[in-house]
Amino acid sequence: MALDYSELIEDIIQKRYENSSTGQVRVEKVIDRENQHYLLIQVGWMNDKWYYGNLLHLDIIDGKIHIQQNNTEDLIAQKLVDLGVPKTDIVLGFHAPFERQFTEYALG
Repeated sequence: MALDYSELIEDIIQKRYENSSTGQVRVEKVIDRENQHYLLIQVGWMNDKWYYGNLLHLDIIDGKIHIQQNNTEDLIAQKLVDLGVPKTDIVLGFHAPFERQFTEYALG
């Protein structure tokens, strides 16, 4: 049975969302299954300071999972591998294309 990358990513996003603090800065899930974009963002005010940022952003492009951003302590690529995703289907999108050859993951 083939892995459903959308379901795997949504599960990762959901678990991270559930484990996020819920203080004055909200954490929001943004799931666009049709276009295969998956984000976890933070937004809100705390101590007179505005917070807005992308915690996690994954896309599925041409059948591969692109990790566009990971501002969490989770090793998302390794989590995906542990769930059965081959390294050849994981792209570290935050690395420049020429740098990807030096990783153990897909080039693009």
